[in-house]
Amino acid sequence: MRFASLFRYVLGYALALTAVFGIALPAAAEVRSLPWKPNDDDALLLEVRLKQYILGQGVRGYQTPEGVCVDLGDTLLTLDVPVKPAYRDGVAAGWAFREDNRIEINRLLGRVRHGVKESRLTDASIRDTNDGWCVSARELSNWLGINLRVDIRNALLVIETPSKLPVELAAERKARAAKIRPPPDAGNIASQSAPYQLWRPPSLDAVISVGGLRDSKRGGRLDRRYELYASGELLHASLDARLASDRKGMPSSLRVRSHRIDNEGKLLGPLKATYAAAGDVAGLDSPLVGQSVPGRGAVVTNRPLDRPESFDRTTLRGELPEGWDAELYRNGQLLAVSRDRRDGRYEFADVQLLYGQNQLEVVLYGPQGQVRRRQEVVSVGQESIAAGKTYYWAGISQDFHDLINISSHPERKRRGWRGALGLEHGLDARTSLGAQLHSLVIDNERLNFAEMALRRSLGPALLEMSGSVEDSGGYALRSQLLAQFGRTYLSGESVFARNFYSDRMEREVRGRHSIAVDRAFTVGRSVIPAHVEARYVQRTNSPDTLEAGARLSSNIRGWSLTGAVDWRQQRSSFGSASKLEAALLANGNIGEVRVRGETKWRLRPDTSFESAGIVGQWTASERSDWRGELAYDRKLSRGRGGVGWVRRFDSFAMALTGEAATDGSVAANLNLAFSLGPDPRRGGIRVTSSKLASRGTAVARVFRDLNNDGIRQPNEPAEKNVQLTAGRVPVTKLTGADGVVIVDDLTPYRPVNIGVDSTSLADPLLQPRKAILRVTPRPGVATELDIAIVGSGEVEGTLIRNGGGALEGVDIELVDRSGQVAAVTRSEFDGYFLFEAVPYGEYRLRIAKLSADALGLDANLGKVAVVREGAASVRLGSVAAIYERGASMAGGAAQ
Repeated sequence: MRFASLFRYVLGYALALTAVFGIALPAAAEVRSLPWKPNDDDALLLEVRLKQYILGQGVRGYQTPEGVCVDLGDTLLTLDVPVKPAYRDGVAAGWAFREDNRIEINRLLGRVRHGVKESRLTDASIRDTNDGWCVSARELSNWLGINLRVDIRNALLVIETPSKLPVELAAERKARAAKIRPPPDAGNIASQSAPYQLWRPPSLDAVISVGGLRDSKRGGRLDRRYELYASGELLHASLDARLASDRKGMPSSLRVRSHRIDNEGKLLGPLKATYAAAGDVAGLDSPLVGQSVPGRGAVVTNRPLDRPESFDRTTLRGELPEGWDAELYRNGQLLAVSRDRRDGRYEFADVQLLYGQNQLEVVLYGPQGQVRRRQEVVSVGQESIAAGKTYYWAGISQDFHDLINISSHPERKRRGWRGALGLEHGLDARTSLGAQLHSLVIDNERLNFAEMALRRSLGPALLEMSGSVEDSGGYALRSQLLAQFGRTYLSGESVFARNFYSDRMEREVRGRHSIAVDRAFTVGRSVIPAHVEARYVQRTNSPDTLEAGARLSSNIRGWSLTGAVDWRQQRSSFGSASKLEAALLANGNIGEVRVRGETKWRLRPDTSFESAGIVGQWTASERSDWRGELAYDRKLSRGRGGVGWVRRFDSFAMALTGEAATDGSVAANLNLAFSLGPDPRRGGIRVTSSKLASRGTAVARVFRDLNNDGIRQPNEPAEKNVQLTAGRVPVTKLTGADGVVIVDDLTPYRPVNIGVDSTSLADPLLQPRKAILRVTPRPGVATELDIAIVGSGEVEGTLIRNGGGALEGVDIELVDRSGQVAAVTRSEFDGYFLFEAVPYGEYRLRIAKLSADALGLDANLGKVAVVREGAASVRLGSVAAIYERGASMAGGAAQ
């Protein structure tokens, strides 16, 4: 520091001497040489325009002697360009709009590389401000490969480019979604699904892999595996089957299920069931007795599909193909990871639910780079069952036995047939009563139970008291509490048992008590959920156990991090033994690489590192990805590393992987995934990389409805190049010359709104006859729907009081012949109203209920408007609103 101060002093003294002796430049040149500094007088805030779109929240900038510079961070964020500046290091790197347009800025070396070109940086290229780097708009245009034109007079930054940028495509999708708005009474639209058939050819999802392994102990080995999942219809029911092989290519498991699902509860006549299945099913769950176990049998229930069987916990399970991983999130918090299992399933058992809304998401990651998501929302609160409503469920199954047994399972010898029947009735808005009967086999012993539960909501809390008795005299009592106090969630459970043994209660357990607290803390801009729990288990002739755990989660800059610590202590007359373990789960991005990792430590009785694994995936192009994996297991003293390349084609996806380990073993694998199914467009069979058997499909036919009856006639032409929307599922293809487009990858049994982007229609006066069509897809089934396009017009008039005087601010509805509201508008200050883009048809006018009630008006206006070809503009003139009996004009006006 002293040397630097001395250097500055000498330098300043030398400059002063130079000025005194006349060596300095002329005064005018000296003024021009003064360095530019950012100041408020030169500051700009520019609105970013890309054609008709306004992007982002604006870009900051400055006027400089050489021109306008723009804030680099603001510009990158607005254009969604993945270039990461490191201001302190003087570098920035990434790519713009396409991956071959690499950008590397290095201020220390004074150069910038963009694509295959390289440019020198000058003092005017990048200027330092308090907010970061302000880059010359002219030079930044060259680096990005676009034109950034600054209009200082209108405070605009105009983007000009010959081709569409990704941010422009995203803006177009957003605009399309905004235009596809459901009608005002969209909640009353019936959901359309394909009718069940006596026989429907199945669709097939196939995963085939061939791999080789060589190590020093077993030598070489060639593995041949496959997994086939088929879904179709037989005898007016959905039929699915899953066949998986062992590593030698021999069948190892076959599961078959026939089922029907109806969200509206219209199955089996008076039973009004929502779900009925036979074949390979999962058993029923209860707090004290039953646990959901797979096996062959049958189940039926009228419970809502998203309602858990136990109010404080739920179990999520599903198919997990070989080589896939599954992650579980609750309200965005990463809870658990399920690896590839031998039985081809993932299972997250007894997932704890919090009071209020629980947003559960299972994310599946496949070896070809696939990402599948299963989402559901489980509500825990006072409205868990409506007053007077009764839910039932019944099932019978043989535990761990498939409908068609191919291989043995170790649990089969200890398990047998089980049956369960349950009822739950809402006594009032806050109270429900439930009863269940169970019969099951555990360790070759038949056990029969009766179970009852009373549930009551008390303010921000939900309390359940339950009890169960076994026919030999054993019993168990349980109390459970869920509550929410602000941002703090509390749950507690206490069970007392005597000679009671079931799926839920281990033998000799006489007490089980637990408490858990969840709280979300705000640290800066980050929200950190924290979870603390403790469990105490009392046993008759075995040591008691005391367990405690803590978990912290965070989502920082796109990273989901979860750290967990678990402690366990066993107490007996001989002393106590404790065990302490820690784990860390992570999921996020490093640059362009998606990273998932997990590591575990043992901290007691001795400290040791247990295992670690990290997987990275990054996109090489629109159709190909790379995957890398590193893992270490201390027990095996083995580390391994692998790399994979994934390529997606229209008809199939392919993955090549290689792996090597520290014990000298090496492995390689080729994996193919594809789907086969009936081609609903051309007939025959189509082959695609989309999942036809496990996902839903919609086939939309868009046509010009010349006679406005909604039914396509042979003379009515198809509409080509029409853009459709399907909820969150992107529809990348337009309708063909036949007016048909196929939409794959729809979530089964979840209604989705299919709509038309009106801007893609050739004639601006054309409109869809119905704004949306709601479709409920089924796996392996193509739901066909016709979308009628008709001409449109307008309806106008003036709303007045009966007897004179304009009515202002009144909502008026246009109701079609089916009774659905097609459009809503509001009368202006002089009573004038206008409905635009009204599809051809016959409509009647009425006042919206809220406006009619507020003003005491009769909702029926007694006017009919017929919009048709040749009479597209309907002028109704003055439309008189009549006051209901007992309501006066003065009173109505006052309201």
